[in-house]
Amino acid sequence: MRREKILFLLLGFLLSSGVAGLQAQVKTTKELHWAGCGITKKAFMTELAKAYTKKTGIKVDIKGGGATRGIRDAAAGKIDIGGACRMTIEGNKLEADAYQIPVAWDALVVIVNKNNPITEISFEQLQGIYLGKIKNWKILGGVDAPIELYIRKGKFSGVGRTLRELVFANFDQEFVAKYTVKSSGPLEKGVLKNPNGIGVTGISSAKRRDVKILKLDGKYPDYENIKNGHYALYRPLYLVIEKSNRDQKVHDFIRYALSREGQALIREQGTVPYSEAMGLVMKQLEQYQRASQRGLYK
Repeated sequence: MRREKILFLLLGFLLSSGVAGLQAQVKTTKELHWAGCGITKKAFMTELAKAYTKKTGIKVDIKGGGATRGIRDAAAGKIDIGGACRMTIEGNKLEADAYQIPVAWDALVVIVNKNNPITEISFEQLQGIYLGKIKNWKILGGVDAPIELYIRKGKFSGVGRTLRELVFANFDQEFVAKYTVKSSGPLEKGVLKNPNGIGVTGISSAKRRDVKILKLDGKYPDYENIKNGHYALYRPLYLVIEKSNRDQKVHDFIRYALSREGQALIREQGTVPYSEAMGLVMKQLEQYQRASQRGLYK
């Protein structure tokens, strides 16, 4: 099912960005209301909204709330457009009416305090920290001090769910952490202030903080490594609407986000536009195939 879902999203992207577009009718609004993933907001949505308002005069109101809110509020028609950094959860009734349009690529990154001497980490070490097996920085070549892990509350957040999926192949994996926070913002701020802190967040958000981003298995999550799939923990960022949405202004905004102008603006933010890294779609399928072999999608 995961393979079919990725291909469906790819087909939706191609249709949405083509001449046919998403078919919209009749209903109109005076302004657009967006809510959802804070990483998506920082990756491109804030600047995209400003540019669209300047171009069309249509105000785009932006609120946070996380990926789950973005998906579920859009599916319920509570907002015009949602933002998400994860796929919808199959079988979840609250997300069944959500239609996702991939717009850009993000990456999960490991962050530590800028004064931490270590510069890289391996997948095995990252797993060990989250499972509570590695507890002191000296094991990683750092100082003799306790590792203080920050994690997101719950298992449905974009970061938490993707981390469990790509690193542990287990959506229900439990983590051993000192700090549990509500969103990526507090997680990043905690690591910024804590010399012993460590956490995982999105590159689009982390690069705006005064924290150190670690190499993962020898690869740094820069633009080219994400675009080419050399950095392993990449993921799409989505705009989300209700499947039955027929608001012309909503569909016009989505077309703008997928247009050359919109994708160029996303690139200017240092975020990889979805259209520039289509090869990652096939790499995604390979990722999920490996996860399937380990039992995640059986």
